[in-house]
Amino acid sequence: MKKKLNCILLIDDDEATNYMHQLIIKKNDCTNAIVCKQNGQLGLDYLLSIDDKENVQPDIIFLDINMPGMNGWDFLKHYNKLNKEQQAKIVVVMLSTSTDPVDMEKAKDIEYVSRFNPKPLTNNMLNDILKEHFPQNF
Repeated sequence: MKKKLNCILLIDDDEATNYMHQLIIKKNDCTNAIVCKQNGQLGLDYLLSIDDKENVQPDIIFLDINMPGMNGWDFLKHYNKLNKEQQAKIVVVMLSTSTDPVDMEKAKDIEYVSRFNPKPLTNNMLNDILKEHFPQNF
């Protein structure tokens, strides 16, 4: 039996997208918890509160770029300043509708961003990420 991840954090302002991504993650049965936050500030607030018993450190963050308030790029600037215990354990994946090559290159230049993928998250995409970053579990 595979070992589940502790938590996957979805940071995206689109409720329908979050709902669809949750369905894919639940179908895969790969995590104990899925947390959704509607913008970068709420995602950052969650990470800053992982010392609380209620909040679990995510193993993966799926991050949108274009959101109201704090967008994905601004989130990453603040994320980089967090201590290691507050960051995701391994993986930050940018999921975006953006096809702008500038966005793709910008994401590649950020060392803690593992991937830049188009929305929506698919079962195959999720499985590839799990096998690449958590081979001992999957």
